[in-house]
Amino acid sequence: MPEEMTFEQALKSLEEAVAQLEKGQMPLDESLDCFEAGVQSANLCRKKLQAVESRIETLMKNADGSFMTEPFGEDDGQD
Repeated sequence: MPEEMTFEQALKSLEEAVAQLEKGQMPLDESLDCFEAGVQSANLCRKKLQAVESRIETLMKNADGSFMTEPFGEDDGQD
């Protein structure tokens, strides 16, 4: 079984699919195959970004000097 692409590989594959489709020079069947590959690459990118987002945590220092973690993306309403 082939190894899953990295985010960077999937993004490059998506960019290449978009570039090919934008040229508009492929036959319909090839265009459809290219579009399907692009959708798969986009889905893989989304999946990997969601996985990374769920892992990112921001360290917050408490008044007593200890550290706590806070899930990435949570806003406490302060700027």
